[in-house]
Amino acid sequence: MKKIIYLLAILCTTLGFSQDIEWDPNTTFDAVFDIDAVHTKDGINYELSASGDAGPYGKAYLSYMFTNHNNSDTTGEFTGFAWTQMGENIVKATLQGVYKKEGKVFKMYSYDATTDDNKIMIVSGVVDFVAQTMKFKVAPLK
Repeated sequence: MKKIIYLLAILCTTLGFSQDIEWDPNTTFDAVFDIDAVHTKDGINYELSASGDAGPYGKAYLSYMFTNHNNSDTTGEFTGFAWTQMGENIVKATLQGVYKKEGKVFKMYSYDATTDDNKIMIVSGVVDFVAQTMKFKVAPLK
């Protein structure tokens, strides 16, 4: 299966169907959060709140709603909100993406729209519910 996906990726790239996703590696930063709380009201959808360090944005607060519209045991989607304050400046963001369970952790991939000059961030990371941590790499799109 991995070989088929790899072959399709090469084929799409060579045929010119690849997307124009560009970011500057020099602007990439780490964001590390502690999970403050997780709960569910129905045993299907889960809400999570976290706080931590968002690189150049300083202390940040996150809230997520994890759903599973495709009824999978290992994948799903999420939406959320984030905000941070640096002195008098407040930056807010909407969060949206997908997750995939891999072993004991969950991998998350997200596109986040911010109020910081309307930047869009591309985000990937690992969530460990046992260790109560979320660790992301974040890069603003060009």
